[in-house]
Amino acid sequence: MKPIDDTLFPLDAEIPPDARLVAPVEQDEYLLGGALRRWDGPRREVFSPVCVRQPGANASGAQETIVAPATEVDGMPGAAVSAGLFPVRIGSFPDMTAAAALEVIEAAVVAWGQGRGPWPTLSVTERIRCVEEFAFRMTARREEVVRLLVWEIGKTRRDAEREFGRTLEYIAGTVNALKDLDRSSSRFLVEEGILAQVRRAPLGVVLCLGPYNYPLNETFTTLIPALIMGNTVVMKPPKLGVLLHRPLLDAFRDSFPPGVVNTVYGEGKQILGPLMASGKVDCLAFIGSHRVADLLKKQHPRPHRLRCVLGLDAKNPAIILPDADLDLAARECLLGALSFNGQRCTALKILFVHESVAASFLTRLEAGIDALQPGMPWESDATLTPLPEPGKVAYLRELVADAVALGARVTNPGGGQAVATYFHPAVIFPVDARMRAWREEQFGPVIPVATFRDIEEPVRYIVESPFGQQVSLFGGNPATLSQLIDPLVNQVCRVNLNSQCQRGPDSLPFTGRKDSAEGTLSMSDALRVFSIRTLVAAKDEAVNRRILGEILRRRSSTFLSTDFIF
Repeated sequence: MKPIDDTLFPLDAEIPPDARLVAPVEQDEYLLGGALRRWDGPRREVFSPVCVRQPGANASGAQETIVAPATEVDGMPGAAVSAGLFPVRIGSFPDMTAAAALEVIEAAVVAWGQGRGPWPTLSVTERIRCVEEFAFRMTARREEVVRLLVWEIGKTRRDAEREFGRTLEYIAGTVNALKDLDRSSSRFLVEEGILAQVRRAPLGVVLCLGPYNYPLNETFTTLIPALIMGNTVVMKPPKLGVLLHRPLLDAFRDSFPPGVVNTVYGEGKQILGPLMASGKVDCLAFIGSHRVADLLKKQHPRPHRLRCVLGLDAKNPAIILPDADLDLAARECLLGALSFNGQRCTALKILFVHESVAASFLTRLEAGIDALQPGMPWESDATLTPLPEPGKVAYLRELVADAVALGARVTNPGGGQAVATYFHPAVIFPVDARMRAWREEQFGPVIPVATFRDIEEPVRYIVESPFGQQVSLFGGNPATLSQLIDPLVNQVCRVNLNSQCQRGPDSLPFTGRKDSAEGTLSMSDALRVFSIRTLVAAKDEAVNRRILGEILRRRSSTFLSTDFIF
């Protein structure tokens, strides 16, 4: 394993030419009403979690890496940078005002046109064509987006490519799911003397707010279904992972009618409150904390009219039973706790291990961590990378220190060591209810491990938790597992057997109970959550049959249709 010191970060000359950004991305545009508008106001600087040990051009004379001129930068992730390390500056973006944000949402309102705009009244076939056109244009910007994912949030090149590819797969899957949904609606029902066709209609203006850990994929899992169902959208990129959306603005502009997709940027406190208070948001799609979601919902003047699609906090536990395959359990828990440095809502965030196998399990878990390679996100063997979130390293240090002060210990070599924006994974054991790591969602590479003697102990933890997303069960006895499955499906929304918690595949429902979610996402569920069942009905009489038949023959309505989409 590489030493956890300044040498973990590269000299400028050591950054490979094919990994560099060609130049800083100075975004001065935002998408409004089908045009890229110039922003001449204040801007927010973007610094990478990647630091360099010295500034300057590399030996080949390639583009000089732009670095911050100070040892600590506002908005730079982690603790203060040591004297020899400088965060890489990668660009800037508009720091919009409330007035500018309100102008943006007005463009979406105009495009919605009280449900009479060109987009909400467009046929399903034509909406699909626009989304497919966007996916085609998006594909051409793959390298730019992937490279910005690497530099903005420290995601490994491998995982950044996977996120981009998975997003395209999600778009294609959503198109197919809509075709299936439309096919099932392309017929009339006759019930108790009533002729009716039931279809799904859009909701109105959707405000889409994605998370920084999957700033492309998770944002698009709400944006794409909202669009394809006929809604108009205002998108605010995540607080980290803003610039990677810049290469796609042209594709949005050229693929959709004016005002269908609009973007806002800046401080959430500055612009989101006014957007919600305007009452012009019909649907809030937000992935983040329940605390922020509650604040946003309360600012809407007519909350009973606001549809919410929320992916919120989670503290997903794993339960390792005495008869578990410990090699399998350790491997899956390692993936579940440390994929993308544990920065996933679906990550395993606390492990309950039966006391009879705790020592053996910890040995395997620690060996797995020791085999992981820290490094920079473009390095092919790197699995642990710098953390993008401001103050995260300091927070994780506090979490570990709190547990140690109350009797836990860090069990893995190098656990908790940190330099600049890098924090090495720390297994803390044994944790209990007095410790912050027991209840707080760490969203980073800290792995709390507790022991249990009676299975009711971890079950009680899940019952009393304010969160209810997922749980992982590791064991081999069907009778024991079945006795756990039945009560736990009433506490969480996914029980994983002998495997880590995860979202995919995207065809499966993704949701949570309690403070973990509102609404259900998957390719098909998302189409339903961003629309509402609407029907046209008439008495089964000759005059009505004639009228309906004429409408269908002339194809004069995009809602009333028996066309079959291939």
